[in-house]
Amino acid sequence: MNMELKIGDAAPDFKATAVGGIYGGGQEVKLADFAGSTIVLYFYPKDDTPGCTAQACDLRDSWRELQSKVELFGVSTDSVESHKKFINKHGLQFPLLSDPDQKIVKAYGVWAEKSMYGRKYMGTERTTYLIGPDRKIKAILKKVKPTEHVTQLLKALAS
Repeated sequence: MNMELKIGDAAPDFKATAVGGIYGGGQEVKLADFAGSTIVLYFYPKDDTPGCTAQACDLRDSWRELQSKVELFGVSTDSVESHKKFINKHGLQFPLLSDPDQKIVKAYGVWAEKSMYGRKYMGTERTTYLIGPDRKIKAILKKVKPTEHVTQLLKALAS
């Protein structure tokens, strides 16, 4: 049962291993660690797939502009090891959260039935949450197109 989150709702708490960026090979983080900061959680389906790579590289290329405004985390159900390979292969400067037990994707309502080539399966919907310093959701970008993500995110940050 997924309760749909709305703008103004309190962001669901989370605890996960962050890999990359200032967290290096892995360090546990939780939402409370970022009190007073603006956080971006961008949920994506899978490390090193074409769309997810395009999205991550676009964020990487805009990192200088983004890092002064937000704490940015990519979130997928991939393992810490998978994240490390993805970060190293593409030179990502921001951390990724590993959510193999699907607690975060379910809490944020992005674990959903998907369909490819007529086959139905459960997976992560490409969605971004902008969380304000008060831990309330300021913007939700649903079904983001990978190459339009940075533009949409910067627009949400400016409003």
